[in-house]
Amino acid sequence: MRVSRLTGAAVAAAMLLSAAAACGGDDDKGDGGSTPAGGGELKGTTIEVAAKWTGPEEANFRKVLKAFEDKTGAKVNYASTGENTDAYLGPRIEAKTPPDVAILPQPGLMQQYADKGALKPLADDAVSEVGTNFSPYWKELGSSGGKTYGVIVKAAYKSILWYRPQAFDEAGVQPPAAWADLVKTAGTLQDAGTTPFTLAAGPQDSWTLTDWFENVYLSQAGPDNYDKLAKHEIKWTDPTVGKALETLAEIWGKPDYLNGGVATATKTKFDESVTQVFGQQKAAMVYGGDFAAANIGTTKAKVGTDAKVFAFPKAGDTAPAILGGDVAVALKDGKGAQELMKFLASPEAGKVWAGLGGFLTPNKNVKPDAYSDPIAKQLISQLQASGDAARYDMSDLAPAAFGATPGKGEWEALRQFVQKPSDVKGTQAKLEAEAAKAYK
Repeated sequence: MRVSRLTGAAVAAAMLLSAAAACGGDDDKGDGGSTPAGGGELKGTTIEVAAKWTGPEEANFRKVLKAFEDKTGAKVNYASTGENTDAYLGPRIEAKTPPDVAILPQPGLMQQYADKGALKPLADDAVSEVGTNFSPYWKELGSSGGKTYGVIVKAAYKSILWYRPQAFDEAGVQPPAAWADLVKTAGTLQDAGTTPFTLAAGPQDSWTLTDWFENVYLSQAGPDNYDKLAKHEIKWTDPTVGKALETLAEIWGKPDYLNGGVATATKTKFDESVTQVFGQQKAAMVYGGDFAAANIGTTKAKVGTDAKVFAFPKAGDTAPAILGGDVAVALKDGKGAQELMKFLASPEAGKVWAGLGGFLTPNKNVKPDAYSDPIAKQLISQLQASGDAARYDMSDLAPAAFGATPGKGEWEALRQFVQKPSDVKGTQAKLEAEAAKAYK
């Protein structure tokens, strides 16, 4: 499921914790009070925050909120939206009873709410905090119509491949840094009797194929073309798209490189693709982003020893760094909401979160040594080394009809490409036809 893409690096199997969904902002102690912030001077202010997190993710976020309470004296109540954030928030927005702050799973939903006038622009000091700690790209991602509304508070890192070190050792190969070396490594593994990859290309899980594409495309075509394609300012029939598909076909077009061949790959779910590598040892590598750690945790394999990661190999001049993530927004006016938004944009909040595990942030002032998880340290070092080239998941920026619908749009076009990787031009035509309808 797409939800899995946004889970943190060290997330364990989900354990439901009860959500304290109390309403914030009452008549006397609400967010609209005039008490100045800082030094405990938000005492008496109640703030409601809504997010989809449950289990360990909720528990960790509550600790971040506790740090804010200790700093300001405010009281923060947490409400769980469930997996469908819009289904929870939409009716409350229509009824004019929204939470003070909400965490949205996609920037596209932020844009939707901003277009409706449902969001409150960040105050100047919160905007300044964002500008200090985030690159211009991430600030722009939280903006609409020239106003800054959001803070990208939590990220999922998608520019890695997971592998079994034992399989690599037995074949005498090392993690590759370039695409050509990845193809060569796959051949060596195959010759040694180990299938190189599992591939999740089932109808409900072919979002993984969009992530493969995005990593190759960003590396080859560069950040500027990536941004243009994400906005449909260049067409999917562009030669840069064809080149990326031809590159992917160097692996997808070799059925022996895929566990069970094309027939199995096009039925495989994401969680199965991970456990096939680390539980059943049917292959050496799998694409999964940092969130695959949760799936590995259901096997006997240990992350960091039996399961390791390497950076998605460069297919061009740019080292790819693709992120998904969650954006915090304010839905009510008041000092409390603005102070919480400012806090969530700060290194202080990021450091608390990073020390708890299951967390990454594009906040450049939360340094690798703040992270308690060794895999997270590795990934954040890769992210920060990418500088301004890091980009948000393209399919999550696209209209849902194109980039987020099983069996349709980009998901299905790339799934069909796995079945017929020689049809580059036909695949481009399908992608462009679907994009033209969705972006209209």
